[in-house]
This record gives sequence, structure tokens and C-alpha cells, in this order.
Amino acid sequence: MKTVKFIHCADLHLDSPMTGLKYLPEKVFERLQQSTFKALATITEIAIREEVDFVVISGDIFDGEDRSLRAQARLRNEMSRLQEKQIPVYLIHGNHDHLGGTWPKMDMPENVHVFGTDVEVKRFSKQDGTSVHLYGFSYPRRHVTERWVEKYEKQTGADFHIGLLHGHFEGVSQHGMYAPFHIADLIAKQFDYWALGHIHKREILASEPPVVYPGNPQGRSRKETGVKGCYLVTLNESGAELAFQETNDVLWVEKEIDGMVVSNPGSLYDLCKRTIAETRIEGKGVVLTLEITNLDSSKLSLDSGIVDEIMEALQEQESEEQDFVWVRKITLSKALQLTRSNPMIQGDFFNELFVTIDQFDHYHEALSSLYEHRLARKHLTELAEEERVLLLKEAEEELIKLLNQE
Repeated sequence: MKTVKFIHCADLHLDSPMTGLKYLPEKVFERLQQSTFKALATITEIAIREEVDFVVISGDIFDGEDRSLRAQARLRNEMSRLQEKQIPVYLIHGNHDHLGGTWPKMDMPENVHVFGTDVEVKRFSKQDGTSVHLYGFSYPRRHVTERWVEKYEKQTGADFHIGLLHGHFEGVSQHGMYAPFHIADLIAKQFDYWALGHIHKREILASEPPVVYPGNPQGRSRKETGVKGCYLVTLNESGAELAFQETNDVLWVEKEIDGMVVSNPGSLYDLCKRTIAETRIEGKGVVLTLEITNLDSSKLSLDSGIVDEIMEALQEQESEEQDFVWVRKITLSKALQLTRSNPMIQGDFFNELFVTIDQFDHYHEALSSLYEHRLARKHLTELAEEERVLLLKEAEEELIKLLNQE
């Protein structure tokens, strides 16, 4: 059976500045600055380990049109590693690293095949005769708003057909409107795989054939949370198999924590410490945003100065950690005061709800499924009056909380 195996990645944004961070210790800062390069090196390692036939990079390899020599040199080093293993690379440039800019050019190894500013076809052939046509174009300028998908035309003479497109999925994406397309446009081309770029969130838009955004391989800000990576793709006559591969060296994580147990600054600090311990990942760095919810204002009074001190203390302990969890921000939110006098829960609807609750006396009906259960009923007795009052109060609080959720 004819088969090809390849890596699909996109949006490397090499040498990208990490935004939203201040006053970082040198070790943490350096780790973040190197993270896009580390992700690229991991992609190379996966390609070599999995003995892929080739690598596809679907645009925005660099973060800007004035790509630095440092970024080009790091890319060339990794491409040379692939060349040593006879693994070719097919890449397109996107809106960030379009070909219309000016920069000090550095030649890439012969295994790197760059698509030009018109849609073109490049051919890959395996030793067993299996052949692939790869279709794509690089952005000639930053703003490409035309429907370039219409210029892709399938050519005969290959076993598999792969389209590279750095563009915007019309009607859904919040990203810039570049080279827009509809899924139907891509499916109509009858390719075997669409290797997309531009959207930094991993998403499979269709499965027959696969239309795939791999997301970026390294998160660069609080807007790019979670695990990042690339896809290892196997195509054969039966279809496609996709295996996600994690490549990020640093993760951006947001967590919401119940702060009901917090009663003083010390207990808030302890809660944050436990969360850091639970968040730590072996071999990775983490940039953590914490939201402490459900704080009881009757027990706790915290000003911004105390919160800043807590955050500084937490950061100080992480500054030398290899597997650091760097807390970038802590926000606090108080619990909703679940009382009938709260103006937020007043009005005709709530008045009628409270009358219904006050007149409620159907405990046996409400709990019938429990009392009629053959095992549970052996251990149950009738509710005492104080138990009924407590149960009704808890039900009222839960109803109010649910009704006030956004």
C-alpha cells in the first residue's frame, strides 16, 4: 500500500517577543525568548525520530518581514539537521513573513523548497515510486485579501495531493481576513490533505479530506493558552491518520480556583502555593494566570498591595526553577452574597420563586427516587425539621447562584 508520512506545522513566529510580562528574572526571560526556537528544534527531533518523508510548514515561519539573521540562522541549522537525514521541507510564507519585505537574506539548504508568490506545484517522490504533489504560494505582500484558493488546480500524475494555505476560514475565525476560504472550496479541489496556517488555535475543520490548522507550536502570550504542537500525518489509500505532537517548551495557563477556604493573606498564599505545585510540569515552564473566586468578604479584606506582595513572594521562589511556574497575575472576585435582600436578585420572578420556596412541602415527592431505591432506603430515615430547613436553604442558594451566572 502506498503511504507517505509527514509533519504539518505552521506559525512558528521565530524570535517572537513575548508580550504581557514585566520584570522577569534572567533565567525565565531567556527561557521564554528561546521557546520558539526550542519548539522548532522539537519539530526537527520528531521528524527525525518518526522517519518522516518530508515536513510541511504553512506560513509565518518568522514573526516579521524584517526577519533577523539570528532567526534565519536558527532555522537553517534545523533545516540542515533534516537535510542530513534526507528529509525535504516544503514551506510557504504568510502575512507576517511575506516576501515583499526587505531583510538580510540567508540561503537555506537544498532540502528546503519555498513556494513563490504564485500558486505552484512541487513534486515529491519516494524510492518506492510513491509520488506527492504539493500546492501552495507565499504571500507577495502583507495584506492578501483575495480568494487565492480559487487558483489551486489539481494536476494529474501523483498518488497524493496536499494543499498548503495560509488563510482565514470565513465566518468563524477572529483572525485577520487573509486569503479567505470556505471549507467547501477546499473539499471541491479533491486533495487528500489541506495543511493550513494562520490560526493559532489547533482545529480540524473537516476529516474527509482532513482540513487542519495545527495551531502554533509555542504559545507567545496569555491569549495562546494550553498545549501547542504540530501534527504527524500518515496518508495512504485508505485515508489519513493524524497524531498530535506536543512541541511547546513553555505553556501559558489560566486557572480559576475556589477561594472559599481563604480567611487571611496566609491562607491565600498557601492556596496559590498548592496550585503552583499542581500546575508544575516536568521539563516545561509555565506562565500562570490565577483567578481566585468565591472569596468571602466577611472573612477577608485584601488590598492590591497585599496581593502584589503575595505574587512577588511566589515569583521569587520560582526564579531559579528549571520547571518554573511563573505567576503573571492574580485577580480576586468575591462571592455573591446569597441573601434575599441583595438587589441583584430582586424582581417579580425572584419574588414568585421565594413564595414557592416558602410554601414548599413536597419533600417526599422530591426525594421519592432516593427513598424508593432498594439499597438507599435501607439507610434512610424521615427528614427532621431542621434537616428540611437546611436542605431548602441550600437549594435556594444553589438556584440563585445558577440564575445569576452569565
